[in-house]
Amino acid sequence: MPTSAQIHLTHWLLFVGFVLVALGLDLGLFHRKSHTVRFREAVAWTVLWVTLALTFGLYGGPRWIAGWTKGDTVAFLTGYIVELSLSMDNVFVIAMIFQYFKVPAQWQHRVLFWGILGALGMRGVMILAGSAMVERFHFLLYLMGALLLLTGLRMLKSDDAGEQVDPQRNPLVRLLKRFLPISQAFDGERFTTRVGGVWMLTPLALVLAVVETTDVLFALDSIPAIFGVTTRPFLIFTSNVFAILGLRSLYFVLASAMGYFRYLKVGLAIVLIFIGFKMLAEYWLKAWLGDYLTNVSLAFVVGVVLVSMAASVWVSRREMGASNGIQ
Repeated sequence: MPTSAQIHLTHWLLFVGFVLVALGLDLGLFHRKSHTVRFREAVAWTVLWVTLALTFGLYGGPRWIAGWTKGDTVAFLTGYIVELSLSMDNVFVIAMIFQYFKVPAQWQHRVLFWGILGALGMRGVMILAGSAMVERFHFLLYLMGALLLLTGLRMLKSDDAGEQVDPQRNPLVRLLKRFLPISQAFDGERFTTRVGGVWMLTPLALVLAVVETTDVLFALDSIPAIFGVTTRPFLIFTSNVFAILGLRSLYFVLASAMGYFRYLKVGLAIVLIFIGFKMLAEYWLKAWLGDYLTNVSLAFVVGVVLVSMAASVWVSRREMGASNGIQ
């Protein structure tokens, strides 16, 4: 019987320390001055975060954690790809939020930084709480599987994920507007400002509130999805963190090309349906596929995401060619 990765408190502390140092360098050194993130810069950062995630899964875990197996590596990579894929849908919603509030491009990175920092904390709590509950009440995995099936089917029927996000109906935004003074105009990249001797929140603070609460809604889909891959809290947390850390740069890569990924949502829906079915039928699937189940899951998720993206780009280019008179 294969050994299990021996995760200790030291591993958690070292990983969290790495994340805090990386975020500190990001905001304190590389993005200390607000500027518009260009495509090439965003691609470079995206490649860096993906490389770090792959290095951790393929080298870091096996090298530094006793008992780390190939199964742990496959589970981490599958979870990372699932979370990163689902984050793409989040990217498009964030773009709509920025457009709605007319947030200047040079301030968007600052909002994403603090939004993602908050998301890391919230998801950490959700993962630890979910792991404890699943360990005590195993039947919750079946409820999560059913939830993912319904979510995937709903996504297939829905025309646009962005229609579900209305900043003016956001409960947190309504609460802030009711009890706190809000300035009418932005004050640079600040979340608070002083108007007539009175401290007020700026519209940028409202944008941050919407981004944070939107991420909570997306987490209700993504967290159950990764429980369908593994129930190990450390693997769930690390794969989630790497996906979220790459979300900022991924936003600047994809936000300007939303039209090229029209079928991505269909692909994500299929992934959710697959994981939901896997959670509900895991007993029979394990009896059939054994240890190959995690490998099959990884191959399926990667294949569906790549095919949906390739189909989106192909159809978009064909339509552009037709509009230009090219057959």
